[in-house]
Amino acid sequence: MPQDSAVRSYPPPRRSATDIPDEYAQLRSEAPAADVVMPSGDGAYLFSRYDDVRSVLSDARCSRAATVLPESPKLTAVPFDAGGLFTMDPPEHTRLRSLVSSAFTARRVDLLRPRIKQLADGLLERMAEGGGPVDFNEAFAFPYPVAVICELLGVPFEDRELFRGWSDAILSLTAHTPEQMLERKLALVAYLQQLVEDKRRRPGDDLLSALVLVRDEDGPLTEHELITMAMTLLIAGHETTVGVLGTSVFTLLRHDGGMGLVPGAPQALATLVEELLRINPLGDGGPLRVTTAGIEVAGRTVPAGSAVIGAICSANRDDHRFPDADRFDPGRRGAPHLAFGHGPHYCLGAPLARAELQIALSSLAGRFPGLRLDVPVDEVRMHTGLLVNRLESLPVNWI
Repeated sequence: MPQDSAVRSYPPPRRSATDIPDEYAQLRSEAPAADVVMPSGDGAYLFSRYDDVRSVLSDARCSRAATVLPESPKLTAVPFDAGGLFTMDPPEHTRLRSLVSSAFTARRVDLLRPRIKQLADGLLERMAEGGGPVDFNEAFAFPYPVAVICELLGVPFEDRELFRGWSDAILSLTAHTPEQMLERKLALVAYLQQLVEDKRRRPGDDLLSALVLVRDEDGPLTEHELITMAMTLLIAGHETTVGVLGTSVFTLLRHDGGMGLVPGAPQALATLVEELLRINPLGDGGPLRVTTAGIEVAGRTVPAGSAVIGAICSANRDDHRFPDADRFDPGRRGAPHLAFGHGPHYCLGAPLARAELQIALSSLAGRFPGLRLDVPVDEVRMHTGLLVNRLESLPVNWI
């Protein structure tokens, strides 16, 4: 474990749903390469400045594949499985990523936009028919990205409540016991194994059916990789969007102008979404990496076999890259944020997530221009103990 004058817990506590932990500003100033203890009890190096985080995310010596080695430090008691996009490095990672990358290109996502908008409008219409107040998370932020990824993958939408519980446990830091995490992960694996068998018997026009065909006919995909890929796409394909959609709407509603801050022009809307992604982190850090050789970052020598975490939420608030970084500026331009990572593991689903956010906010502003919070700002709480940032609830009403 790294040694320093102070060892801190990771992730640091946040005092409210509106702000990232105060500790990150102190770390950027005083300890940009800090010693931390992860939920597993293992030690790690935490990097908090933009340039250092970007370096860690792109350095081939900071490995995802090494995180699953038995001797490596672990983030949680039940880490991700080997054989998936989260736990591979190039060239194996490149091989798997190439099998699904065409489904998430900007061009492919543009073709999906009419259907995504149709799904959004249907949910908003049901929200209007039911009347307010409602929990925005339950009425829209959860079912909307779930409907999109279910349709893309070919997963029954009616099973959404099942994999909500499973994915929460898989993405748990401290919210579940190790026994609960393992039990629910195995339940999701069993569900996906059965779904894969169903696709073999009755293939459809969906991504999972296509992957099954690749597995059975061409053979560049093992059965374990197929199931792990399905799990990765299902969980990552909705969890991050659920979280950032809720926090983005919360951001808009607590600033003057509310939904009126959502512009009609596509480029201005895209700029707003980038700022919302910057200021509303998907989680505290990029996924854990383990060094395969010694590296030097932020003036620290990090030995081989060390756990390293790039604190993306802190990097996106670095004043050296984003002037007045804690201020929400809907028209901000400049340095690219790191919300979707950087380097070979840059988020595969970023074009889809951006499209979902743009469509959701535009449709929401059009349908409910008078949307407002139904509780005081300080009563909105962030869910604790998860890898992803997600509000417990977001009570809203409209005029």
